[in-house]
Amino acid sequence: MTSKQRSNLRSMASTMKPVMQVGKEGIGEKLVESLSDALEARELIKINLLPSSGDDGFALAEELAKLLRAELVTVIGRKAIFYRRSSRKDFEHIEF
Repeated sequence: MTSKQRSNLRSMASTMKPVMQVGKEGIGEKLVESLSDALEARELIKINLLPSSGDDGFALAEELAKLLRAELVTVIGRKAIFYRRSSRKDFEHIEF
């Protein structure tokens, strides 16, 4: 993904509300499943990484991106933005 594409996705996500929070329970199977469903429905999601989830929010976000097979767009403070193209046919996909 190019820096221009990342920039466009960041600007789209700036007005979005986080869809979920990752807390002290960390990354679980249900969390990954829920985030994967959200990515399939929206293509672009924002999540909160609570301080109780661990010290390094970036490492946690990278691990989540691998599990979700998604692009980690950016981590800003304790918020992470993920992108994955939806496989749905009847969907208006994000264009770059």
